[in-house]
Amino acid sequence: MLVTFIASTSKSIEEKWRKIWERERVYEADLDLSKPKFFLTVAYPYPNSPQHVGHGRTYTITDIYARYKRMRGFKVLFPMGFHYTGTPILAMAKRLASGDEELRELFINIYKVPKEMLKELEDPFKMARFFHEEIKTGMKEMGFSIDWRREFTTVDPGYSRFIQWQFRKLKEKGYIKIGTHPVGWCPSCGNPVGQHDTKGDVEPEVVEFIAIKFKMGDFFIPTATLRPETVFGVTNIWVNPEADYVKAVVDGEKWIIGLKALERLRHQNLRIEPLEIFKGRDIIGRSVLNPVNDKSIPILEAKFVDPSHGTGVVMSVPSHAPYDYMALKEIRERIGCSIEPITIIGFEGSGSTPAADVCSKMGIRSQVDPKLDEATRELYRRELMFGVMLDNTGKYSGMRVSEARELIKKELIEQGYAKIIYELSDVVYCRCGERCAVKILENQWFIDYGNRRWKEEVYECLNSMRIIPEELRVEFRNVVEWLKERACARQRGLGTKLPWDENWVIESLSDSTIYMAYYIVAKYINMGLLEPTKLNDDFFDYVFLGIGDPKNVASSLGVETKLVEEIRREFVYYYPLDSRHSGRDLVPNHLTFFVFNHVAIFPRELWPRQIVTNGSVLMEGRKMSKSLGNIVPLREAIKEYGADALRIAVVSTAGLLQDANFSPSLAKSVADFLEALLRQYRAVASMPIVESKADRVDRWLISRLQKTIKDVTEAFEELDVRRAVQIVLYQMDGELNWFLRRKGCLNLEDASKYSSTLRKFMEVRAKLLAPLAPYTAEEAWSLIGGYGLICKAEWPQPDLSTIDEEAEKSEEFIKELIEDTNRILRVLPGRPSRIVYYVAADWKWSVYEDVLNMEEPDVKTILVKLENTGVKVDKATVAKFIRSTIDMLPKMNREFAKTWVGFKQQHEYLLLKEVKEFLEREFKCEVLVYYEDSSEIYDPKKRATLARPCKPAIYVEIEA
Repeated sequence: MLVTFIASTSKSIEEKWRKIWERERVYEADLDLSKPKFFLTVAYPYPNSPQHVGHGRTYTITDIYARYKRMRGFKVLFPMGFHYTGTPILAMAKRLASGDEELRELFINIYKVPKEMLKELEDPFKMARFFHEEIKTGMKEMGFSIDWRREFTTVDPGYSRFIQWQFRKLKEKGYIKIGTHPVGWCPSCGNPVGQHDTKGDVEPEVVEFIAIKFKMGDFFIPTATLRPETVFGVTNIWVNPEADYVKAVVDGEKWIIGLKALERLRHQNLRIEPLEIFKGRDIIGRSVLNPVNDKSIPILEAKFVDPSHGTGVVMSVPSHAPYDYMALKEIRERIGCSIEPITIIGFEGSGSTPAADVCSKMGIRSQVDPKLDEATRELYRRELMFGVMLDNTGKYSGMRVSEARELIKKELIEQGYAKIIYELSDVVYCRCGERCAVKILENQWFIDYGNRRWKEEVYECLNSMRIIPEELRVEFRNVVEWLKERACARQRGLGTKLPWDENWVIESLSDSTIYMAYYIVAKYINMGLLEPTKLNDDFFDYVFLGIGDPKNVASSLGVETKLVEEIRREFVYYYPLDSRHSGRDLVPNHLTFFVFNHVAIFPRELWPRQIVTNGSVLMEGRKMSKSLGNIVPLREAIKEYGADALRIAVVSTAGLLQDANFSPSLAKSVADFLEALLRQYRAVASMPIVESKADRVDRWLISRLQKTIKDVTEAFEELDVRRAVQIVLYQMDGELNWFLRRKGCLNLEDASKYSSTLRKFMEVRAKLLAPLAPYTAEEAWSLIGGYGLICKAEWPQPDLSTIDEEAEKSEEFIKELIEDTNRILRVLPGRPSRIVYYVAADWKWSVYEDVLNMEEPDVKTILVKLENTGVKVDKATVAKFIRSTIDMLPKMNREFAKTWVGFKQQHEYLLLKEVKEFLEREFKCEVLVYYEDSSEIYDPKKRATLARPCKPAIYVEIEA
């Protein structure tokens, strides 16, 4: 019932402020030379389904950053578009039209699409527009501070002309070429596929395999491998006994190969003629000849062999492949065969059978142990990096594995004993449901991301950019290094046609690389000032590159020259892009392509300045997926928890690059917290404004506030949103509660005489909260009479003159003293009647001062120095104290101790006397304070000698 009430309250507050923001047009950004600009974008969404909670993280982080920068005085441009390009929308509409029951259930029960609308959504454009509006509404409800005047889709006429301009530029520079190349392929759709075309957004990574041919009679049995150098260690061939295999003529040779594998290889320009289909069990026990040494080796059964992957046949190298080792081990135990592993690679520390060693080390006991994957990666890595070919490899003996691999591959191919084939690195499905394959495309258009000159400029750009988190810089460089040609067009799908060949449509990861620049133009199209069908290359050359005469450009468009010049000025003002935001999964493609294309199209001064990436979102520890039924649409979550609670819940549970965990219970607790926070603001708003003399507690709160401003500012600058949330919500709440506790107030309602201090604190807190929870912050700001809208307010600056180290350290000391006292009380059998605190003797403070200030403190030096001051204390006692203090140094908070000791003994004593009444209120008993060496001391249990600077000794008497 409480959650429902909070959600209802939250909804009314959200609607109120959203209307005001729209009425005041606060997020519309135009050229303003009086302010510095900040232009940031986030990956535009695919409207083939509503956004879910997982999407909310990336967009919320971007909006938090935009709001923060706006309050820092920047003219922030945060626009949004929609990516219709490609096959995802077509595939979804096709599935719906075919009566896919699973999809219908998803639309009705999860996406909350009215049943009567399903027929209409079978039209791809109507589906895209429906989810486009759904996503846009969700973004508005989340409070994203977007300039919607610049909205566009990637099938708009103006956008298509922009993309065609881009591609003509790339072609002029030699970065687009036509040729033959292996690509990920959907046999059903008849199209190349990229990450955005696959279920789960999996990148279909093409891997080159070597099919080594083992002779059996008149036939070859090709086995696909990534490690041709291990052919010397083959002990047997694995086939799946239950799978279908086929005898076929392939490029004039007789092959035996998995039937499903053969079907997949048909896409690789092989001439294939099937002859006979049979079961794998029919050739179990027969022998083949190893092409490198003519040794006869048996064909054995293994159900782990995937008959559709590679060639459907696997060569077994049990000494160097953990899977093979475990499979052979089990067969030997079951049927008693005498096959022994053959070790052909050695490295420092390797045993006689490396695969056996790694399996033993990792406790692997069967061929279905999931740790086999990790064992395989570890052994392959070590052998590639450090491995050397052994004597039983003939002329390759002594070679490094990496060198031998290429030579053996080359010789086997030249001798006709091997052939290059291609496979995907993982099982990938097209959004239409078909399993993807690899196709050798001829006369296909590619962007040549392998161009070395281009790559060098990309490295230069990356070196000049800020990458957040910085640790991803290496990953970006690695992606740039291995990138090669990439198919950039296909023959079906939504999108822009290639300007020089209209049979091809530019694919979705190729038309989304420099669209950030188009946001400048989109505003003028949406305002009706530009006719999109008239846009031409001269217009884009002038606006984006400053090339050409604005008068001629204006004339060609039929507009006034000053309009064209205004668009150019606005572009120059906002470009380059200051921050690009996306999920980490787009580093290997979109984000890297984004850098490549900016480098290719724009001059250096317009290259992007920053990339920010974040991890994904798990649902209570599990990946969000339709199959698990744990997808929560964003708008449904907003209804349940409120926008601000949801914003905080999706950004606060993990560091930027880590996967965050969304928990409904967390979202509910945040909703409760924000409602309680507003109650605090209502309480402060009702207080009369009273100017009172600030005591130590007031000075402490105001001093902490300055450091909080500094810490939160640093957190936002570094995009450490989790830390910002922790400080603004929980740390500041703890500080407010301590303030009230020290003042003896049960709640805020009792603290009206401290309203001056409280208002300063709450005003700053509202501003610090504004980027995180904008609706709550606006409401809070209005409650305490803040001027204007808080989203337009000036970000607070720390007032260094109000930082009070004495007050801060004193309160820290009191908190620690209370905790020490409570630790004692927890183990005592009754309630305290009296607590006595003993302040360390003056000579102990001298010892601490010496120990803390000496680089290498030693007992003798300090003892002699102390004796010279005339201290009348037993020498052995002093020496023991010095030694124990030196021993405590590693565990000591030296920064605090050094400052505290500098305040001297009397400060600690007077502070304890000052807070005596507070301590008595805390512990509900009498409190006494003495110097350790006082002549009037009350110390029945001789506890005083235990006193140390910063750590008074404590004696507790229990009620009788």
